Amino acid sequence: MKILVLNVGSASVKWGLYVDGRSVDGGLVDRVTDPAQAVREVLFSADVSELDAVGHRVVHGGLRFSTPTLIDDEVLEAVTRLIPLAPLHNPVNLAGIRIAREMLPGVPQAAVFDTAFHRTIPPAQAMYAIDVEVAQENGIARYGFHGTSHAYVSHRTAKLLGRDPDELNVITLHLGNGASACAVRGGRSASTSMGLSPLEGLVMGSRSGNIDPAVVFHLHRVAGMSFDAIDDLLNKRSGLRGLCGDGDMREVLRRRADGDAAATLAFDVYCERVKGYVGAYYALLGRVDAITFTAGVGENAAPVREASLSGLGALGITVDPARNDAASREERLISPDGAPVAVCVIPTDEELEIATQTAELLAR
Repeated sequence: MKILVLNVGSASVKWGLYVDGRSVDGGLVDRVTDPAQAVREVLFSADVSELDAVGHRVVHGGLRFSTPTLIDDEVLEAVTRLIPLAPLHNPVNLAGIRIAREMLPGVPQAAVFDTAFHRTIPPAQAMYAIDVEVAQENGIARYGFHGTSHAYVSHRTAKLLGRDPDELNVITLHLGNGASACAVRGGRSASTSMGLSPLEGLVMGSRSGNIDPAVVFHLHRVAGMSFDAIDDLLNKRSGLRGLCGDGDMREVLRRRADGDAAATLAFDVYCERVKGYVGAYYALLGRVDAITFTAGVGENAAPVREASLSGLGALGITVDPARNDAASREERLISPDGAPVAVCVIPTDEELEIATQTAELLAR
């Protein structure tokens, strides 16, 4: 079975070509300003002959979509209605789908939703403490995102450690332009930092993460900002970008190394937020066997990994400086030998996970 996977983000397009579950081609178009055009370029350059399907990452599936789904006009309309819950991603996900349908007519297209892995989160973690009827009528709950990544790296962590995934408790840290933490108990999501939308939780490239809800009311009532303007502020002009003017952690690290005070503060805020979730999820799980970093920042930014776990030695969480600083693209341990909690770096492969789920959908 030959499957093309498109993972369209707000600033990049990752793609992969898989034959019978084996990667045969792929790439990343980074720092894009027009994701739709980037998708066109991928489809022109990739070998799309004799495709069995195209698998698309779709960030938000709401209450309706919890499994991979074949795409038709009705599905497109339903995903479009969910844009307010994922304003940075659902629009570009949809753009990629539309272009693929246009350029590859007759090829089945499948949507694989970020939210699916987190449907195992128990009500005590999934529910917000607001009026239950209001929440139910409006579909307000913790959906969680980056599900394909958290699922993939938690299982790869178990394999790296030679453990059964069903017996392993892992905190997975997907740190990229978007970032989320997940508490994985026995291979299943027990809680995650993103919520109703991808805005909640960790500090991100341009998203604020956790914020007092009263800030929204204050900006509307006192500063006179419209709700659309506040939405734009929190999703596109906050996070690292809001703190120091750069949303790219590579630039933040460069400026920090040069002594830039704003970049240093942004770095500290980012890492302190990660550390807070590690502590919270340690308490939630009761026992943590491993902490795994993944995605662009998690895989490549050694200073972020070190700072995010510093001071947690009493919990058995330590990082070996030499292992952490070593440049490698391989799955690896960066904790000292014999550490009570293994600290791992696992390159994520959301595209392989999407290809696998797409193939399973077609085989039903």
